Amino acid sequence: MKISETIRIFLILFLGLFLANCQSQTEDVTLKDAFKNNYLIGSAVNMWQIAGKDTNSIKVLKKQFNSITPENCMKWEKIHPKPDEYNFEPADKFVEFGEANNMVIIGHTLIWHSQTPKWVFEHEDGTPLTRDELLARIKDHIFTVVGRYKGRVHGWDVVNEAINEDGTLRDSKWRKIIGDDFIEKAFQWAHEADPDAELYYNDYNMWYAGKRDRVVELVNEMKEKGIQINGIGMQGHWGLDYPPMDEADAALSAYAVTGLNIMITELDMAVLPLPGDNTGAEISQNFELKKKLNPYPDGLPDSMQVVQTNRFVEYFRLFNKYKDNVTRVTLWGISDRFSWRNNWPVRGRTAYPLLFDRNFLPKPAVEAIIKTVNE
Repeated sequence: MKISETIRIFLILFLGLFLANCQSQTEDVTLKDAFKNNYLIGSAVNMWQIAGKDTNSIKVLKKQFNSITPENCMKWEKIHPKPDEYNFEPADKFVEFGEANNMVIIGHTLIWHSQTPKWVFEHEDGTPLTRDELLARIKDHIFTVVGRYKGRVHGWDVVNEAINEDGTLRDSKWRKIIGDDFIEKAFQWAHEADPDAELYYNDYNMWYAGKRDRVVELVNEMKEKGIQINGIGMQGHWGLDYPPMDEADAALSAYAVTGLNIMITELDMAVLPLPGDNTGAEISQNFELKKKLNPYPDGLPDSMQVVQTNRFVEYFRLFNKYKDNVTRVTLWGISDRFSWRNNWPVRGRTAYPLLFDRNFLPKPAVEAIIKTVNE
């Protein structure tokens, strides 16, 4: 055997080992490690996961994510179902899980027009409360819930989805009974209950110009009044063709100017047809299941995987552009198997909105977005 041929074989073997090692290192890089110098990578979790019944999701959660948000257990109807009854057990387990795994814990949500029991707004005979009576109930609820987890929950979605796309305030029962200042009151009491907790306003479709401008106005007004607010939660219930990237960019730019932290919250991607072309996240919507609305019941085609991957990459490139302002990106769920989009706005669909598939394996999008860190 000639020396030159020996060298050639050696180089081939060396190159093969080098490439294999590089591939292994790429596969071993987790989301939380890849973005550690940019922002937190979080996920919403449900009680099956916190209770240890969904062990597959928990493995992915512990490996890939460093922040958690409760999907439901801290919403008013779950944690405070009756006037004199609080159910803290699920929320306690959620917080304990986060602490045991050194995760940044986010509380969700204190004031929301949805998933709030009717009794909150009414007397026993069904007549509506007065402004002062409802304010007293808000204060009691916030001091009880936030106070219980003082020093343990890093930040709270204090008010959720209070602004319409055109910039007007949602005409919720909170607003009808109390007035526009219910938002300020909620933030004031949340800060009093835990002065060290970060406080956020959270909403969907925040790339709409009307809503964007009103959110900026709202947070600036609160800052001028000395009311504590630390961040803006921009819900990412987005799709393959919305929001337009220039409009999402304009929204992030506008929120960055406020000086507050920005969180991308509830991130998932609709790849199925949207009934009525609705880009929001109003959970009361419900449409009949039809074949044309459920085009991929047996799996997402490779061609659509590519489209989804490319779109996720666009998102994360934008988040990376604002890494000095964005402090957290939270996916609304761990895997496609348990995403809320399987049942909203059409019950029983097979949805594919997240970064891990129904077998809890990373989609091609995971490696692709990790690569954006070094671009």
